[in-house]
Amino acid sequence: MPGTDAAVRSTLEAYAPATGDVLGSVPVASAADVHAAIAEAREVQRLWAQLRLADRARYMARAAQAVIDESEEVVALVSREQGRPRAEAELHELLPTIETLQWLAQNGPKILSGERVALSRVLHPLTRARWRYEPLGVVGVIGAATEPFATPLGDVAVALMAGNGVVLKPSPHGALSGERVARVFARAGLPEGLLAVVHGHADAGQALVDGAVDQVRFTGSLRAGRGVLERCAQGVKRAVLEMGGKDAALVCADANVARAIEGIAWGAFANAGQSGGSVKRVLAVREVGDAVVQGLVAQAVARRLGDPRDADTEIGPLVTHDRRDRVRELLDDAVAAGATLHCGGPVEVEGLSGAFCAPAVLSRVPPGARILREEAPGPVVVVSVVDDEEAAIAAVNESALGLGASVWTADRYKGARIARELRVGMVWMNQHLVSRSAPQLPWGGIGGSGLGRARGAIALRTCAEPKVTTWDPPRGRPFWWFPYDGALADSGRAIARLRSARDADRERALRDGTVPLGRIAVRVGRALRSPARTRR
Repeated sequence: MPGTDAAVRSTLEAYAPATGDVLGSVPVASAADVHAAIAEAREVQRLWAQLRLADRARYMARAAQAVIDESEEVVALVSREQGRPRAEAELHELLPTIETLQWLAQNGPKILSGERVALSRVLHPLTRARWRYEPLGVVGVIGAATEPFATPLGDVAVALMAGNGVVLKPSPHGALSGERVARVFARAGLPEGLLAVVHGHADAGQALVDGAVDQVRFTGSLRAGRGVLERCAQGVKRAVLEMGGKDAALVCADANVARAIEGIAWGAFANAGQSGGSVKRVLAVREVGDAVVQGLVAQAVARRLGDPRDADTEIGPLVTHDRRDRVRELLDDAVAAGATLHCGGPVEVEGLSGAFCAPAVLSRVPPGARILREEAPGPVVVVSVVDDEEAAIAAVNESALGLGASVWTADRYKGARIARELRVGMVWMNQHLVSRSAPQLPWGGIGGSGLGRARGAIALRTCAEPKVTTWDPPRGRPFWWFPYDGALADSGRAIARLRSARDADRERALRDGTVPLGRIAVRVGRALRSPARTRR
């Protein structure tokens, strides 16, 4: 049935969460299938890794063009399979994907090119050194249901640009979108077998994590992410984890309150509140607290729920009925504890069977309520009125989930000060979720929100291994090789004193170290004049 976790079977059916219609089916991969996909990707990756960075970049550019060419189909699929309103599918799934691929094509080669390194000529007079990035091997990508196209495609693209093979396991609620990711790269001419898509539930994800992958890039819940991290630690594998958060919006007394309310409402209710980084808490200083509550309630009740395929729909269904049940449970707990529910909650939409939830606004939530600690997987926001900005900062920092936060203020310098004090991975001033659609900016949090970063140059570099190479001419020898003697030891002390900031130390080095340094110089000169030795 749609919205429930089905038992593992030979095929996995994709449902439209708004209507329950079957959209298609995909084969479920066994553990053996997953391991075979990893092995094939590794075999092809050996050749892929030999391509120049500029050549890999061309594949990214062609993939971007493939997304553009298939944009209508992509938007229609994401809207139906995930339940995201068409406007959001266009603006927050399609466009960020194109931006990511084109940014990688334009900037990936420079980011991954490495550099020459100038060594100290005191210890390494003839050594040339450089370092470059080399691929890890095969990267496993585990996608989430709430952003089934742009997010996993971004992880796949970053791994491919860095020279890796990839095995993608989409969410079982985004299987067709995962297939579309593979199709995009196939249209770009990617070598067959370099990117594989395997489908299934938790057992398929476990097989991927336990398989011979060199890195796992995971997007999902905190509970599942902890399991992935534990298994990666046991296998000594790299992991990049995005596990969501309880993002907060801080509204200062000098904020443009009307604009802040509009921005916070979008950050809280877009994608039915299911995006990584959706606003879940609003901390408004007392001077503007009532206005913020009233404004958010007005914004919430004005939102239009309906079929995500309709252009005027603003709130689509939650991905599963389990999510709606979870939201209802947390709202009921908060109200029973004394909170005020101003509007919203699970609702029925005429003609549609989906798990719809109207945007909900709560205030006066007591400290013990579960909704303050646990993530509500829907369009739910809790507004708390605080005495001042310091109290708002303290409230944000109490959370173990430190993904992102927004600060709404007219004073840029005050906003920057608050940003420095917040223990989160990202802070946006007078905006929310900026980094979600900006491939240039790292995305990620601290604490229970995740490990490592997606997007940005750092994401590319975490998909590769820095390797150092040096060159010394085959003639001569470093002066510190065997045999040791007093002159060598004394010269080391003299060199150290010559680097001192004190004049007295440098003068002593010249006085006591001239003779041993001269002997070492003669020794080096003789070695340079000696003919190069060859092994016979």
